[in-house]
Amino acid sequence: PRVHSSSDKMPTVTVVRHELMKALGQEFTDKEFEDLCFEFGVELDDITTEGVMQRKEKGDKGAQVDSEKEEIVYKIDISANRYDLLCLEGMALALNVFRKKMDVPQFRSIKAATPQKMTVAPDTQKIRPFVVGCVLRGITFNSSRYNSFIELQDKLHENICRKRTLVAIGTHDLDTIEGPFSYEALPPEQIEFVPLNQTEKMNAVQVMELYEKDQKLKHYLHIIRNSPIYPVIYDAKRRVLSMPPIINGDHSKISLETKNVLIECTATDPMRAKIVLDTVVAMFSQYCTEPFTCEDLLVVGHDGKEEYFPDFKEHTISAKVDYINSICGVPLKPEEQIELLKKMQLNAVHEAASSTLKVTIPPTRHDILQACDVAEDVAIAYGYNNVPRKVPATNTYGKQLPLNKISDLLRGEIAQAGFTEILTFGLCSHAEAFAKLNRPDDGTTAVTLANPKTLDFEICRPCLLPGTLKTMGNGQKMPKPIRLFEITDVVLKCSDNDVGAMNRRHICAMHGGMSSGFEVVHGLLDHIMTMLDIKLDAKEGYSIVEAKDGAFFDGRCAKVLFKGDEVGIMGIVHPSTLEAFDIPFPCSALEIRLDTLTGATGPAK
Repeated sequence: PRVHSSSDKMPTVTVVRHELMKALGQEFTDKEFEDLCFEFGVELDDITTEGVMQRKEKGDKGAQVDSEKEEIVYKIDISANRYDLLCLEGMALALNVFRKKMDVPQFRSIKAATPQKMTVAPDTQKIRPFVVGCVLRGITFNSSRYNSFIELQDKLHENICRKRTLVAIGTHDLDTIEGPFSYEALPPEQIEFVPLNQTEKMNAVQVMELYEKDQKLKHYLHIIRNSPIYPVIYDAKRRVLSMPPIINGDHSKISLETKNVLIECTATDPMRAKIVLDTVVAMFSQYCTEPFTCEDLLVVGHDGKEEYFPDFKEHTISAKVDYINSICGVPLKPEEQIELLKKMQLNAVHEAASSTLKVTIPPTRHDILQACDVAEDVAIAYGYNNVPRKVPATNTYGKQLPLNKISDLLRGEIAQAGFTEILTFGLCSHAEAFAKLNRPDDGTTAVTLANPKTLDFEICRPCLLPGTLKTMGNGQKMPKPIRLFEITDVVLKCSDNDVGAMNRRHICAMHGGMSSGFEVVHGLLDHIMTMLDIKLDAKEGYSIVEAKDGAFFDGRCAKVLFKGDEVGIMGIVHPSTLEAFDIPFPCSALEIRLDTLTGATGPAK
């Protein structure tokens, strides 16, 4: 199985059809399996073959494909927080419990008489402070299980682990190493080992250089590269198990013959580390000598505190019977709700005195956080198609927010006036909003990001002018004149708002070409006011008065007033501003507030 995901799409798990049917213990037609997926709350997205997928990925190079690659595969869309469904084992387990073909497994962690121990050094707190782990005893791998085991780690790395920045998983053949283990942080020059699938010993600096061109690992090097110390895990004989989050050591690599597996997860987020460990253990402990069990790992923290992992201690969530029924829209008895929850791997008991269900959450269901999640699972198990349709008790109708409606109408009018609409980033650099516009920062205007990832996105834009100027500079090779406009929100500090900031709708328009086109933007202002039925009147309408602004020429700059209050500014853009944005021709710009002009309101911000 493989997984694909993106920020705007649900994760998609790819499983081989015949392996899934074998795990389910029943042959389904494609239509029957699609219906089963729908009932369970996932979606069969596509039915294809490994060969077709390979040809799509490689183009002509994939034209010749082995006949084995032609076996049918299912691509299944799952919820992003269902980490237990990221592999064939998890999908089969969930569907078998859902179909009542097996009971909810009871996962157990066993404390050995002499447990494996991991000691954490104090310096790890400076780079990657947490580690958890366990041992899978007597596990039996075959080719399919082994591949699924490796691929699940890759999927978790891309998903909840956030490309290894939050959690990194390491798996090792326990029979090739000796405990107790130590988790340390050392200068890279002092860490020497043979990386996974390599033959030569090298230090950590050389390891980083080796993987600079590796198509997979090069994306993770930045996580620790600039640190003076790197995390590393040793066994009792000072053999390196792994240098998280980059690479494992070759000495402890697992194979099809591996029988005892040490799993370690290093992390910057302890909760995610526990979720990842629980998921891997829950999926593959079924292949152990004693199914659904694992052996605890004793972790001795940097402060001497001892803790055993994984923590399979049961925790419960309470949900009122009436609340569940109100969410589902079906009058179910407590006994019926309990039976439905069993289909979703959740055991529950009914407390009659309070008419409440106490729901036990297994290590496979970290997505269950509160009562509404329990109600959702009851609804899924009951079947959305089985919920009776009824007309709502209240009669309501929807409509567009006034501010958005007037914005859309003005977009049409300005576009018909010959301007091209643009859409710019909501974030910009501090220099673009102030220094490049020759405007001072008084500290009360711009909302600053606490931890910007790049200098291009340091603050929320306090005006639309920087984005419009950047667009003009990037499009300077277009035929002249260039006329651009944007209608959207800016963000400003506001002490009266509970979040300390507010959104405000602005209109920005710009003309650039062989001449500044000041008369064009002035004419656009008059046209906008005409469309808004605002007359040229200093007291009751709009007016313009001379002004000074660092972004514009002195004597060619004017404030726009509405009933005596300033609502915008326009003028010929100053040469220094044009130079700062790499614009080689004259421009004129207009920026006005829309909310004040129209009195229209938007959503609460």
